[in-house]
Amino acid sequence: MVPVLVPASAPVTTPPLAGTPRPVEPVIDLSGAAPITSEFDYRSHLQATWGTGAVPGSGKPDVVGAFRFICMPGHLNKDDPIVFPGRPGAAHLHQYFGNTRANASSTYQSLRQSGESTCMSPTNRSAYWMPAMLDGVGNVVRPDYVSVYYKRRPASDPKCDPAKDNEAEGRCVALPNGLNFVFGFNWVNPANSPTGAYYYNCDGPNATPGHYPDIEAAAANCPVGNRLGAVISAPTCWDGKSLNGVNGRSHVDYGGYGSWGYFRCPETHPYVIPAFTMGVWYTVDANLKTWHLSSDMMNPGGKRGATFHADFMMAWDPEVKKTWHENCIDMLLSCSGGDLGNGQQLKQMWPLSWLANPRLIPITND
Repeated sequence: MVPVLVPASAPVTTPPLAGTPRPVEPVIDLSGAAPITSEFDYRSHLQATWGTGAVPGSGKPDVVGAFRFICMPGHLNKDDPIVFPGRPGAAHLHQYFGNTRANASSTYQSLRQSGESTCMSPTNRSAYWMPAMLDGVGNVVRPDYVSVYYKRRPASDPKCDPAKDNEAEGRCVALPNGLNFVFGFNWVNPANSPTGAYYYNCDGPNATPGHYPDIEAAAANCPVGNRLGAVISAPTCWDGKSLNGVNGRSHVDYGGYGSWGYFRCPETHPYVIPAFTMGVWYTVDANLKTWHLSSDMMNPGGKRGATFHADFMMAWDPEVKKTWHENCIDMLLSCSGGDLGNGQQLKQMWPLSWLANPRLIPITND
């Protein structure tokens, strides 16, 4: 399970302005692509929650239901199936989580039908990826672990239905099958990142937690022996028309208050999806002052880490996805550790560790 690196002869990374994103595919059904069942019995990947079958408590006073789980770091490659589909090695170096076979040719269909998953169980064959973290002295820094947290108001909440509340957030829908998007730093227009919401944090015995805009700001508050966190929130609003949009961004957006005075999705993106926050945590070493993302070359002269972005291709088992939607989200529960909210929990099929091993991987091409 040692991560795979692209060979040193891979093409030199260029900013993906000339990418060839997948053509915009119209959505006929708000559930997205036709669901693809697992080739195995998904129930064999479930167990009694925490050994007892207990149902998690309510998320109140929070107004959202939550579904949480942990991922381990996966493979590394220079592919990007959203921005450079079918072009292996055309992107900067990426750190993947989730589906172990994600590559330049990945689609919803291919992800659903193959691969293990570093996110607990292959019932979640979704692919998540971000620029690799480099230490500036010749190594990739692999994260210790990744926390993923899906949340949304219950479908019964009036704020989920404009017909029930004039100040609703939008119409709440399930996470569409096959949805994919890019979020974070916008290389097309760095000054305008409409689908970008991220920060850096620090956690540990002598850390100073905070919302830092880049690695340089975080490094001053994150001594050796702590963990640096790269935290990014996915878009909450969807246009209901496309699963991939233009450059992986145009079909999704964030809600806001605007001039109307209450929180809602834009009129162009009226559907509220369960959005996720991804926290990627790295053990800090003495080289933190030179750490940077592989994508920082897209922003010459910018702060180290200021190009933080992430990509997502949804490929959940349809029955498992339905279960955590109906329980954790729509019953306003606080589910963690792959708890599905019904007395069952995802089995930890991928080896779990809280320290990356190996933590550093030598690489010749930054």
